[in-house]
Amino acid sequence: MRVVIQENYEKMCKWAADYIAAKINAHKEDRPFVLGLPTGSSPIGVYKELVRKNRAGELSFSNVVTFNMDEYLGLPREHDQSYWYFMHDNLFDHLTDMKPENINILNGMTDDPEAECAAYEAKIASYGGIDLFMGGIGVDGHLAFNEPFTSLSSRTGVRALTTDTRIVNSRFFGNDPEKVPAYALSVGIGTVTDSKEVLVLINGHNKARALAATVEGGVSQKWTCSALQLHPAAIIACDEAACGELTVDAYKYFLDIEKEERL
Repeated sequence: MRVVIQENYEKMCKWAADYIAAKINAHKEDRPFVLGLPTGSSPIGVYKELVRKNRAGELSFSNVVTFNMDEYLGLPREHDQSYWYFMHDNLFDHLTDMKPENINILNGMTDDPEAECAAYEAKIASYGGIDLFMGGIGVDGHLAFNEPFTSLSSRTGVRALTTDTRIVNSRFFGNDPEKVPAYALSVGIGTVTDSKEVLVLINGHNKARALAATVEGGVSQKWTCSALQLHPAAIIACDEAACGELTVDAYKYFLDIEKEERL
């Protein structure tokens, strides 16, 4: 596992965007580059930089297919808190050459959630899997909507949201946890770790325990993010504020091993 520590959120996002752009630009296969994407506050800076690169002619999305991590169940895509809305508002609507047919987001208004999730897994497989899955984690270490104690081999499915998650997300729903959907559709931990590469963003002092659990703790369903320890090409991009719970030796090790700037 690589842990890339950047001074602040802005530099973390710049590093992550540069990494993603380099991977897309280096992709020479006939098939599209398949990119997994998250929502939430962590990736917003990355999306802004990817848009800048695209509009400056430094990066094309014409041969990129995207799969999003999750979507609220029962929330129409036109709702300003749906993840369909978030992705278009923060990324897709600003790209010059993103093909709408290459955007894949779970349908929160489906009449058959299980069939929707099975079809999503099948579509990912039809492209040969995901080349790079970017993600973020919650303060309890959940990856996508895989709350603590979700199976580390889980696939895309329906997830019940914990009270804590609904309280955290209530800031987007008028500070009323009851307005936050109780269920979501989400890729599984196994779906993410099947990707050729995983790049997870962790920023802010409130994520410090989660970063420490991801990097130094044991592999456990309590911290679903810890499954990244088993991935052969997992990268954590974090800021200094998120490093408060790392041991000094671990912190120094990752700074030392990454001292030669590389992508």
